[in-house]
Amino acid sequence: MPDNFNEHLQTNPIFSLVSAAGNELGVPVYVVGGYVRDLILQRGSKDIDFVCVGSGVDLAKKVSKELGEDANLSVFKNFGTAAIHHQGFEYEFVGARKESYREDSRNPIVEDGTLEDDQNRRDFTINAMAISLNKDSYGELLDPFDGKEDLRNMIMRTPLEPGITFSDDPLRMLRAIRFATQLHFDIEPDTFQGIVDHVDRISIISQERITDELNKIILADKPSYGFQLLFHSGLLKLIFPEMVDLHGVEKINGMGHKDNFYHTLQVLDNICEMTDSLWLRWAAILHDIAKPATQRFNEKVGWTFHGHEDLGAKWVPRIFKRMKLPLDERMKYVQKLVKLHLRPIALVNDRVTDSAVRRMLFEAGEDVQDLMTLCKADVTSKNPERVKKYHGNFKKVEKKIKEVEERDHVMNFHPPISGEQIIEVFDIKPSRVIGDIKNEIKDAILDGRIKNDEKEAFNLMLKLGQKHGLKANEKFISTSKDK
Repeated sequence: MPDNFNEHLQTNPIFSLVSAAGNELGVPVYVVGGYVRDLILQRGSKDIDFVCVGSGVDLAKKVSKELGEDANLSVFKNFGTAAIHHQGFEYEFVGARKESYREDSRNPIVEDGTLEDDQNRRDFTINAMAISLNKDSYGELLDPFDGKEDLRNMIMRTPLEPGITFSDDPLRMLRAIRFATQLHFDIEPDTFQGIVDHVDRISIISQERITDELNKIILADKPSYGFQLLFHSGLLKLIFPEMVDLHGVEKINGMGHKDNFYHTLQVLDNICEMTDSLWLRWAAILHDIAKPATQRFNEKVGWTFHGHEDLGAKWVPRIFKRMKLPLDERMKYVQKLVKLHLRPIALVNDRVTDSAVRRMLFEAGEDVQDLMTLCKADVTSKNPERVKKYHGNFKKVEKKIKEVEERDHVMNFHPPISGEQIIEVFDIKPSRVIGDIKNEIKDAILDGRIKNDEKEAFNLMLKLGQKHGLKANEKFISTSKDK
């Protein structure tokens, strides 16, 4: 990759337009940060950051005027920045600045500065490069910290002493791990030690920003790498203690269990090969989260974790709330998959009953395929024959699921008999017996004792009402004979 990007700058008219605007305003202008990094890595980007030695807001206003009516300008006066959305691109403008920090805050004291000041305050060398848009040096790469060399060597490194960089803005510790995970880079030893030395500073960062970085790690191609960096740095203990509790193996009488931390990371990597869904990946992270709390040793069978799926499901809302993750249908989806993740595994044998499949379909609903994906990812045995056997049995279960659903339509189960019908037929007030009858009808359908249709359900309702001491209105009894 050359040190002059004049040719590339001709691919988008925004660069010459910003250059001309800067020249007219008498302010030096540069392309900076992630766009320059991604350009050298030959990764496409539609987010372009410009810095000028002057007012970024004034520069943005002038550029927006030149772009015309379809340019959407947003000005953030409190931060001295502005952004333009134009034809699918996001352009951000800021004046060069230098920053200083108080010990108890990550909010900087900001002053106008030079390009050098602005590059010094950047988080990593690979994000501290700039390309000049000025007439006398148009297209030249300005790389005071050898960021281009660090890109070549696939290294994350801070431009200044790591302690300064991370103490000034502790979120950079998570960003270092996130970038390393996304780009498959190593973190330079002194930089990583700087993270270890300053982990406690993460406490002044808002949970929303922490979770945003964590989600970006989870969405990487191989998030296990990021989680191992989080673990070994000490950050994971502070931001996700339940996951750290999974780590370790206990032995009694020579019998141990697998390390559930590394098992979870393997499940996460496995599922990432099958889906881009953030919430299915969260289900993989949380599927065994309650194992430490349910761990018991039995002299006959060894280690057990009975009920970890139910307890884990109960923990999901608490974890989501603390992490500032959405407490809506996405949380309920993760909770459902955690609760049911053992269900298909229990069906992995040659004698899968229709009743068991119906019950799983009823509880999983439209998420049954995602549940099966999670279960496949949960197979982490290093024995290839065992893995082959499990996956073969999963295919049998999937075939059975298809057959049962096509016949019984359980996935979107709606009771053939409503509570209102029961009230009307037996002329009773709302009471517990109504729920009991509905549940018994549901169980009869799921067990295959009656078909999932109104006629059989209605006749069973009459019998159940009689069992509960209820008397049906004569007109409904005669109606049932006609059904």
